[in-house]
Amino acid sequence: MVKISRPFIGNDSFLFYLGDNMVVGGVDRFVRAFEASKASCHLTLARVKDPERFGVPELDGNRIVSIEEKPRKPKSRYAVTGIYLYDSRIFEACDAIKPSARGELEISDAHQWLLDHGARVEWSEITGWWKDTGKPEDLLAANRLVLENQEPRISGEVDAQSEIEGRVVIEEGARVVASRIRGPAIVGKNAVVTESYIGPYTSIGAEARVTRSEVEHSIVLERCRIDDVGVRIESSILGTGVEVVRSREKPRTHRFFVGDQSRIEVV
Repeated sequence: MVKISRPFIGNDSFLFYLGDNMVVGGVDRFVRAFEASKASCHLTLARVKDPERFGVPELDGNRIVSIEEKPRKPKSRYAVTGIYLYDSRIFEACDAIKPSARGELEISDAHQWLLDHGARVEWSEITGWWKDTGKPEDLLAANRLVLENQEPRISGEVDAQSEIEGRVVIEEGARVVASRIRGPAIVGKNAVVTESYIGPYTSIGAEARVTRSEVEHSIVLERCRIDDVGVRIESSILGTGVEVVRSREKPRTHRFFVGDQSRIEVV
């Protein structure tokens, strides 16, 4: 991604921010530190419980001496987060490295090339809230943060039989019928919630349908359908177009169409 951006960026310095990272407080202080240091590369590090999931730096005092991508035996408790600042020398590094065993040009290898070739690589520690949303629980945590900071707004339709409580957003075209919604929560554009309970920290995507069901602390993406589910759906992530419905056929069975890395808990 960095390599192919060269025709657009040219010789300018730039910030590279991975879209699955969230950090409270923004990135201004990292930009200022990078500009003040005159370094070729400025990395942001965070202490994590599972550094083997990330690029991991080896530190000698305050100096980074090496970086290894997803090591089996991490040399520190730090992860290199997905917020990087570079000058144009990063393109030289990307041209020099070879694909890894995964068949990819690893950004950690580019950082190591810079270190090996005398480039100045600085770093800052993220001491506040930061999440890499690579795991379901991290995505749910990020969803909580976003919902807690939204301003309540009702642009759709809420009938007289429904109850809206707390920080709730009802997007344009959405309809809430004979239902209770407790915020923080959001019901997306053209979604329909009927005879249901939507609990705190729930995001209902655009054009989703929730009927005679309960959902809490979950992310329900666009065009999902939840219909007449007898047990509350909680701490769950439902992908685009997923259907969770009560079976009407005999004999009564559980029937699943499940993608990679899914998890199902049955009661």
